[in-house]
Amino acid sequence: MLSTHRWPEQGWAMLQLVLVAALSRAEPEGLVVCRRRGGPEYPQLAKDGDIILGGIFSFHSSWQNRELNYTQSPPPLQCTRAFQYTQAMLFAIEEINNSTSLLPGVSLGYKIYDSCGSIARGVRVALALANGNQETTTEGSGCSRPAQVQAIIGEDTSSPSMATSTVLGPFRIPMISHFATCGCLSDKVKYPSFFRTIPSDHYQSRALAQLVKHFGWTWVGAIRTNDDYGNNGMATFIETAEQLGICLEYSVAFFRTDPEEKLHRVIENIKTSKSKVIVAFLSFVDLDLLVNQFARHNLTGYQWVGSEGWIIDSYIARVEAHHVLNGAIGLSIAKAHVTGLGEFILDVRPLNSAGIDSSMFTEFWEALFDCRFRQGERSESETGQSQRECTGRENLSGLQNVFTDLSLMAIFNNVYKGVLAVAHALHNVWGCGETCGNKSQPDPQTILKHIKNVRFKTKEGEEVYFNENGDVTAKYDIINWQPKEDGSVEFVTVGLYDASLPADRQLTINNSSLVWTQNANSGLCHHVPVSVCSESCPPGTRKAVQKGKPVCCYDCIQCAEGEINSVTCDQCHPEFWTNKKRDMCEKKEIEFLSYEEVMGVLLTAVSLLGTCMTSIVAFIFFRYKKTPIVRANNSELSFLLLFSLTLCFLCSLTFIGRPSEWSCMLRHTAFGITFVLCISCVLGKTVVVLMAFRATLPGSNVMKWFGPPQQRLTVVSFTFVQALICTLWLVLAPPFPIKNLTTYKEKIILECDVGSAIGFWAVLGYIGLLSLLCFVLAFLARKLPDNFNETKFITFSMLIFCAVWITFIPAYVSSPGKFTVAVEIFIFAILASSFGLLFCIFAPKCYIILMKPEKNTKKMMMGKMSTKSA
Repeated sequence: MLSTHRWPEQGWAMLQLVLVAALSRAEPEGLVVCRRRGGPEYPQLAKDGDIILGGIFSFHSSWQNRELNYTQSPPPLQCTRAFQYTQAMLFAIEEINNSTSLLPGVSLGYKIYDSCGSIARGVRVALALANGNQETTTEGSGCSRPAQVQAIIGEDTSSPSMATSTVLGPFRIPMISHFATCGCLSDKVKYPSFFRTIPSDHYQSRALAQLVKHFGWTWVGAIRTNDDYGNNGMATFIETAEQLGICLEYSVAFFRTDPEEKLHRVIENIKTSKSKVIVAFLSFVDLDLLVNQFARHNLTGYQWVGSEGWIIDSYIARVEAHHVLNGAIGLSIAKAHVTGLGEFILDVRPLNSAGIDSSMFTEFWEALFDCRFRQGERSESETGQSQRECTGRENLSGLQNVFTDLSLMAIFNNVYKGVLAVAHALHNVWGCGETCGNKSQPDPQTILKHIKNVRFKTKEGEEVYFNENGDVTAKYDIINWQPKEDGSVEFVTVGLYDASLPADRQLTINNSSLVWTQNANSGLCHHVPVSVCSESCPPGTRKAVQKGKPVCCYDCIQCAEGEINSVTCDQCHPEFWTNKKRDMCEKKEIEFLSYEEVMGVLLTAVSLLGTCMTSIVAFIFFRYKKTPIVRANNSELSFLLLFSLTLCFLCSLTFIGRPSEWSCMLRHTAFGITFVLCISCVLGKTVVVLMAFRATLPGSNVMKWFGPPQQRLTVVSFTFVQALICTLWLVLAPPFPIKNLTTYKEKIILECDVGSAIGFWAVLGYIGLLSLLCFVLAFLARKLPDNFNETKFITFSMLIFCAVWITFIPAYVSSPGKFTVAVEIFIFAILASSFGLLFCIFAPKCYIILMKPEKNTKKMMMGKMSTKSA
């Protein structure tokens, strides 16, 4: 918890000098006299027993500073009273002494000192508990002696605990604090004998950061008490906040004894800020000063986030300016209940017979009831007092003040658990059963060892144990300040933080039960206040940090195409693309030449038209197969050519539809083989014409070497070579379907990769080679004197065929995709070259067969030939 005084670095050096001077003084004759500097320190409460426990509490929460002239001992501190923590310790000791299961037959005593919130006094009384007030004289030995107590309960706050733990550490005397929360006290190298029954600020600071993150506050201010409690707690908060993406607009510190100008600077810092959330790691005393300044400057509308140092402090809730904190939210020690403790605390009279200092009891009672005990025969005029006279029998039941306020029962419970921890350690040291037979005084180091391993449950079922740092498991209630109609404040528990749970389940908050500061967003209490440096970027934009400002201050810049998000403009998955608003990634449009789209329908129709026309021509040739014009043009090769053209028209259909593994392999190989079959037939017809005219020369018998069997073998041989090339292509590296994600950013093109480029170009090259050979032969035979010489038509058809493929192949290679690209180009080339062969070779013959039947005679053919021969 909070500290009541700062502990400057030079204080440690001063402490060491004081200890050296105070512990011993050597006499000339070798006699060692160990005495304490100054007067002896006597406990305010004491009781004898088999085992003595020490207690250090701040009965007094303030003192009067005075000028010291260093010519005489300083006067004692002037203090005010509070006994709740002491009562909790006495209750635990009395309960243990009456127990038959814990330390049976053993009586616990105590020596309880008042540190009055002073670090220097805390160190003095710690030394008194360690070594006592006796003056020891020894010869030839040091000043060491057995410890006066086996363990100490206290101190109340962090800085005094650090000082006293430093002093007690070398003696290995266990010290168990109920309210010192600074994370620095978990350092077992510096504080080897320190334990605590309150969670460390290591957890509280992280819980506060998670609380701020939960409500979306990324731009906050921070105020802290300028001591070990505030500085260490805020340092951990800032570290965790940065990890969670929270930025601090300012972080200021002050202490209650600072000049008023420093507090004014803090107020001005807050007035000029934009953040509407203030994280306050303060003691209630410092917050009291700050709240009054806020009220004086009319600073309202801020959402306070508080540490356990003040969030459930009843004094702060009663100050005149407490309305400034309405709607505050923060952490408090988890609520606890100890049966009988509340009644014991309020039953303060038994202390009068329990060793309480009479003057302290007198002052305490007078402060409680605003009365005066009669002192001698002094008159009212002498004392200057007008209060009623105290009897010592006043009734506490109807009293409403700080002492009777039991809202800090969780802290009283921490004192109770600390005493029980020592008792259980002693129980284990002696191995107690029904009774503790061995009551030899254990040294503090043995008790220290057993406290580290103690694990027990209180009568309320709460499990108590310490981790390797001497800390307990962190559990906090989340408290909300909710004003009531009468102007008072109700501390409402709205959630829980449990550090023992998994990270995603540690924080639990009931948002519906929260009340926020009155001037929060739109003036509505139930709306969560907003505190950000920059508003959230709209979808489709990214954050660009403003130069020289924290990461929470940014401008919003529109994301590039293919990027979304409001943080870094994340790239969409390759198969997704941004919508128009660029706030989400949508599945890219998948594109391929489909039978359902216009281009697909047109190409399919043209392909089927070519197939039908080829079939009609085949039917005509079959119908008139005995006519001279059909017989004279090698009917067998003509029918085979028509069959191959039909396959060429049909193979174009394999390029339409969604590409698959089988369709990719089929479309390329079917195209290659059918076209080679087609060109082979044309080449055969050309060679037949050439051979036929050479056969008319005298003595030539060349036709017997190129008859029908040889023609068939030629076609089969040329086609087999292409089939072999295609087979090797399919075996070694066949075509396969791919998703083209690069050609168009906003859509996916489904197409076929050729697999082996060598195989693909070998197929096309072989077709080109045969086409070129056929064209050359046909060109050479174009003027042969046959009335129906096919070479003229073959020459023209091959000229069209080569022109088509010379034009379309480069376009195919350079233009992958759809419509004006690869697939359509390939289909256009197939259909154009097929129609060129069909019309150029067969159209003239069909015209004569159907339209000029008088020319379809042997006489007409031979006559023309004879005329030309003559």
